[in-house]
Amino acid sequence: MSFSFCSLSSGSSGNCQYIETKNAKILVDAGFTGKRVIELLNNIDVDPKEIDAILVTHEHIDHAKGVGILSRKYNIPIYANEKTWIAMEPIIKTVKSENIKIINANKNFEIKDILVHPFNVSHDALDPLGYLLFNEMKKITILTDTGCVNEGIKSKIRGSHLFFIEANHDVEMLRNGSYPIYLKERILSQKGHLSNDACLEILNEVLVGENERVLLAHLSKENNLPQLAYKIIHDGLKRSGYDVDKEVNIYLTNRDNHTEIFHI
Repeated sequence: MSFSFCSLSSGSSGNCQYIETKNAKILVDAGFTGKRVIELLNNIDVDPKEIDAILVTHEHIDHAKGVGILSRKYNIPIYANEKTWIAMEPIIKTVKSENIKIINANKNFEIKDILVHPFNVSHDALDPLGYLLFNEMKKITILTDTGCVNEGIKSKIRGSHLFFIEANHDVEMLRNGSYPIYLKERILSQKGHLSNDACLEILNEVLVGENERVLLAHLSKENNLPQLAYKIIHDGLKRSGYDVDKEVNIYLTNRDNHTEIFHI
C-alpha cells in the first residue's frame, strides 16, 4: 500500500481531501471551519495534530476557509502559489512565516515521502492548481474546479491509479435550472466547472483499464444528481469497452460526509 485516500467532503459547501502514506499525512484544501475539518478527520480516526501539510488548489472560500485556523492551531505548513497566497490572505489571516510555502506550477516538491507535482487548471480564480501525488510507483490525480482540460493535463494525469475528478453538473439541468444567467454562463465557461459529459470525455482519454479508482467530485446540489453522474460515467465507460467494476471502479463523493478510505 502506497497511498490511503479519503474524500472528507466535496462540493460547493466545502472541500477537503485526506491523503496518507507510510510517512506523511496531508490535506488538499480545507474549505470548512477549522472545527468542522477536525470533526471530519476525527470521523476517520485521524488526529489533526498529525497533519504534515495542507495543499491549497485556489483561494475560493469552499477550498480555503479553514486553512489558516488549522495552521495556527497545529503548526501546519501551507503550500500554495504566490497569487493564491495573495488572494487568500483575507480569508486565512496571519500564519507563521515558516508555514508559508510558496510553490510554482510544474515544479515538483516533496512532503516527506510524497512527491507533489502542481499543474495549472482553468477556473475563475487567480492562479488555480491541480495536483499529482506520487509515492512508491503509485499516482493520484486531484482535478476539480476547472472548466476545461487541455492535452497537456491529460498527458500528465494519464496512468494515475486514483482519479479525484470533477463531475459538477448536468448541462441540461443547469440550463433549465433556477440559477441566474450570469452564473450559468460562468459554470459553463472554460473557467467554470466540468460537466458529467466532459468528465466522461476526459476519462475515456486517460484511463488505461488497470483497476483505476475514479472518484466523482464536486457534484452540484442544484444542477446534478449523484445517481445521474454515476450512470453517465458508468454507462459511457462501458460503451467505450471498459469492464466497469473490474478494469475501472467508479465511486461518488459526498457533500457533507467522508467516503470510504481507498488504499492503493
